[in-house]
Amino acid sequence: MVKNGLKVEKLNLWFADKHILKDISFSIPDKKITAVIGPSGCGKTTLLRCFNRMNDMADNLRIKGKIILDDYNIYEEKVELSSLRMKVGMVFQKPNPFPKSIYENVAFGLHIKGIKDRSKVLGIIEKSLKDAWLWEEVKDRLSSSAMELSGGQQQRLCIARALATNPEVILFDEPTSALDPQATAKIEELIVELKNSVTVVQVTHNIGQAARISDYTAFLYLGELVEFGTTEKLFTVPQDKRTEEYLEGKFG
Repeated sequence: MVKNGLKVEKLNLWFADKHILKDISFSIPDKKITAVIGPSGCGKTTLLRCFNRMNDMADNLRIKGKIILDDYNIYEEKVELSSLRMKVGMVFQKPNPFPKSIYENVAFGLHIKGIKDRSKVLGIIEKSLKDAWLWEEVKDRLSSSAMELSGGQQQRLCIARALATNPEVILFDEPTSALDPQATAKIEELIVELKNSVTVVQVTHNIGQAARISDYTAFLYLGELVEFGTTEKLFTVPQDKRTEEYLEGKFG
């Protein structure tokens, strides 16, 4: 099947009576980096969590509209959430390795998928850690606790854990906000490399980061999609005054 990325169609979301996302429609291209920017409280993370239905755990949630992945709406009742989250991985703001060994962190999703052959599991773990630029640093201590790793290493481990299930999409929610500049630079380089194999959607408050690494940018304001387009065009010739003012730091 030809992959076409993600397509959002007239997406609306409410928590109780609060209308958080308002009639959002846009298409996220396959194997590109799409940044989602906007001021705090505009709905960025809520939108990101729609792509793997992480919001489903919230009380009083109501959603209308569609998100299309591989020609089906992920909000259909028949969709199995565990399978969806294998296809659409997520890396959070703060590194969140499990309090287990490095090996068990990366193998976690493989166990859920029912892959038990140890040599196959080890092969996938090695590839995932290599793809996350972590293998050389940890190959001799896979049985050590993930909690012993530095913050940047922990975040790359979380990326390896997401990669192990062979996802089509990886969601990043402010993945460098808790890291120092050196670790941030490494994660940025890694994300750029990842788009060769997966579609990347990243929420960031860091406008400079969006400009540096994304191919496309979506600007959200008060729950509405104000503007979406190539990063180069949106940053140099924004079509909406609100986008221009946000990029100039006049609010946010």
